Amino acid sequence: MILIKRCAEYIPQKEISKVPKNIKGIYILLNHKGKNYDVAYVGMTAKCIWSRVNAHAVSKRKRKLWTHFSLFETKNEKTIKELEGIIRHIYRKDSRANKINIMVGYDALRKIRACKGRFEIEKWKKS
Repeated sequence: MILIKRCAEYIPQKEISKVPKNIKGIYILLNHKGKNYDVAYVGMTAKCIWSRVNAHAVSKRKRKLWTHFSLFETKNEKTIKELEGIIRHIYRKDSRANKINIMVGYDALRKIRACKGRFEIEKWKKS
């Protein structure tokens, strides 16, 4: 893969200690319900995923909102910011995904979008 170096998915919250301290990238907090894993939060860090996930686990308010997490180690910091921005932009208006913080759109995407939110796909052929 070009963007992702390694990944680990659906890790129970109690297994945070198994995450190496030098991993940087995107992490997803998930709430396991039956066969589903609902997204509670998407985060990123260019330093240490373990410390970010652990901070969510020790928070009395946040730790009840998720049961598992997934990690996606990226190759560089620019990739981390862009991936997180795109992911948050995709589900920014999904009420199920706004449990821990308010998701906002991704400014970099807004700058390249045409017609303030409406795509005029027919113009793509010309460019």
